[in-house]
Amino acid sequence: MRFTTYAKYRKSRLDALNIERLLEMLSGFLLDGGFAGGPHFHPYWGWSGLRDTSSLEALKQELLKALVRSGQLTREMLEELRGEGPGTPGVRKEIADLLDRIVREMVERGYVALDGQAGGTGGSAGEAGGEGDVGDAREAAHRVNFNLTRRGLDFLGYRALRNLMSSLGRSGVGSHETREYATGVEADAGSNPYEFGDTLNLDLPATLKNAIVRDGFDFPLDLDYKDLMVHRTDYRSSCATVLMLDISHSMILYGEDRFSPAKEVALALSHLIRTEYPGDSLRIVTFGDRAREIPPAELGKAAVGPFHTNTAEGFRLARRLLRAQKKDMRQIIMITDGKPSAITVGRGRIYRNSAGLDRTILRATYREASACRRAGIPINTFMLANDPYLVRFVRRLTKIARGKAYFTSTMTLGQYIMMDFLKGKGRMS
Repeated sequence: MRFTTYAKYRKSRLDALNIERLLEMLSGFLLDGGFAGGPHFHPYWGWSGLRDTSSLEALKQELLKALVRSGQLTREMLEELRGEGPGTPGVRKEIADLLDRIVREMVERGYVALDGQAGGTGGSAGEAGGEGDVGDAREAAHRVNFNLTRRGLDFLGYRALRNLMSSLGRSGVGSHETREYATGVEADAGSNPYEFGDTLNLDLPATLKNAIVRDGFDFPLDLDYKDLMVHRTDYRSSCATVLMLDISHSMILYGEDRFSPAKEVALALSHLIRTEYPGDSLRIVTFGDRAREIPPAELGKAAVGPFHTNTAEGFRLARRLLRAQKKDMRQIIMITDGKPSAITVGRGRIYRNSAGLDRTILRATYREASACRRAGIPINTFMLANDPYLVRFVRRLTKIARGKAYFTSTMTLGQYIMMDFLKGKGRMS
């Protein structure tokens, strides 16, 4: 016979925590622009890529900062963290256990995944450390890396989209409305006579009226093919978008991380398209020395590097991706902060020149922009800098590509892109 023993429930500090709220507070850290390839030294810009953004210990440190900001720690914990407490081992262990439980909860909810070995297991640092010293667990946590899961990226994309929509004063968004009409499922306008191929969304009152006008009130009514009327609704267009993200060195230089806000906008745009515009498509292309497509699932780990800016190859790849899309509209959205400084020449060789506006590089870039225009693909540029020579370059590029240009900052980038995306869908390519 099986027996069940019930123990008194003891409330945990974790019960009072909002894991989703903590995850949202960590979005800046989780989407950090990072630096591909590890530490890199530049004679003018110094060292880059030194920040730890992937270990479990780094995640715990950011969680601790979020807990302090949100007022979730006790007075004894805060004093211990400030070095003002008596150095009680029990308080330090309580803090370490709380962080372990939060990480475990994030893993169990599917927001993050842990990789690597810690004390012979793949669990958290606290599990690896067993009953050992807190310092041993911390050392073990340095050997364990974490990754955002697809669910975690989707959550951050939803929160980013919600914040952007609220800043625009919108409660929601819908499909792309155009001036064309079709037969659908919503009665937004009048009725049309049914034609072969239309959705059989009958306007019953209009159909019955036609039959009565033709034969009078003789019952049963004899419906004829010409009596059929269907609801007329706005035609919903579909759009294929390629989002180009600059991953050159300058995106994290001069004390400003410009790449993380760009990734946040990409997540919000991806969530918007997937949930509100299922007929649309979004492809993401990063461009540094070379351009390549990355799946949305890899966006969280995308990082800048010691790269130049090969805008021409980015346009070429984006155009190739869009030409394969059978959509009503096709467009390129480019987020960058500098001039083109590299092109791909024969056999994959990269020609680089970061000194001024190189005419050879500019000609190749303008040539690719012109090819996009001939293919009916506008290029909308969001420039995160406003130097005079960049203004001249963007104006020329916009004129050639017949797109639009926005000179913005990391604070307003998301609002500009969302306004442009939502407003521009009413135009047919």
